[in-house]
Amino acid sequence: MKVAVFGAKGRMGAEICRAVEEAPDLELVAALDVGDDPASAGAADVVIDFTVPDAVMANLEWCAGHGVHAVVGTTGFTPERLAQVEQWFTQAGRNVVVASNYAIGSLLMMKFAEIAAPFFESVEIIELHHPNKVDAPSGTAVTTAQRIAQARAKAGCAPVPDATTQEIPGARGADVGGIRVHAVRQRGLFANQEVRFGNEGEQLTIVENGFARSAYMPGILAAVRAVPTLPGLTQGIEELLGIN
Repeated sequence: MKVAVFGAKGRMGAEICRAVEEAPDLELVAALDVGDDPASAGAADVVIDFTVPDAVMANLEWCAGHGVHAVVGTTGFTPERLAQVEQWFTQAGRNVVVASNYAIGSLLMMKFAEIAAPFFESVEIIELHHPNKVDAPSGTAVTTAQRIAQARAKAGCAPVPDATTQEIPGARGADVGGIRVHAVRQRGLFANQEVRFGNEGEQLTIVENGFARSAYMPGILAAVRAVPTLPGLTQGIEELLGIN
């Protein structure tokens, strides 16, 4: 399978290029970044996009328009953006996978949090990343909060208790579907997340720590191999890995 990488000069992009080159069933045919002509990616069966939110939509429109499947790890997708991406690829008869995280530990962390969500009165998320990360909260934290909120709503849970009436703006973090999410940016960190659940007299904390970008490679390559068989838009790779 022929693969092109958009965002190849970034740290994640460079790691992806190495992983593709080392895979016996994949061939890296283009490694592109800002200012590069995407024409060479037209020879690819699949484009992997790990760029930035400002660039990803134009990249995906190009992929669909040139008949190339896509696997996307860039964050910042809104429901409106996802709907547009789905329309492009469906009309082109091509497929796209969009996931907020490709690390197996992170995917399991989100699943465990979703299972625990209806059983606890309180829940908050703390995500901790390196200071070069451009988005906050992280896409993984937002997805986790959304899945927790959906699980709680389905179970008929009351809102998370919080008596705060006065605060410095941002002190209570972002509100994602009624779940508070706190973002830490600090030198020495890579990618870490805590989901903290609480009831009277007990606490459950689910922690996932990422130490290197290599943790994402098995999930990314699994998505690359599967995307030609997945119709239209697929959100997340849990089904591919059997997590759901």
